[in-house]
Amino acid sequence: MDIDYNQMTLEQLKEINRKSAAAIADHEGRQRKQAIQKATEIARAAGFSSLEEMIAAGPAKKAQGEARYRHPDNPAMTWTGRGRKPGWIVEALAAGRSLDDFAI
Repeated sequence: MDIDYNQMTLEQLKEINRKSAAAIADHEGRQRKQAIQKATEIARAAGFSSLEEMIAAGPAKKAQGEARYRHPDNPAMTWTGRGRKPGWIVEALAAGRSLDDFAI
């Protein structure tokens, strides 16, 4: 469809612009409605009563491991043995102590 826009009047160009903007908004609305419908189906298949309930539930939280080591002077300071070693463990190991000294 080759249209010579240079040969059109300003009013004709504005009418094309108005109609295309309306068509774009209508198309985007249909796409949004289809996406919400698909997401709602997925939420229901996962056991939620609605899409809103699934969104409110948020992402699943990663289980935090049980503490395997405890600071001898401050029992609130613990470490699971996974990930980066806390400073108090690093210092104790550098001083010649063993992880077994802190085992729970």
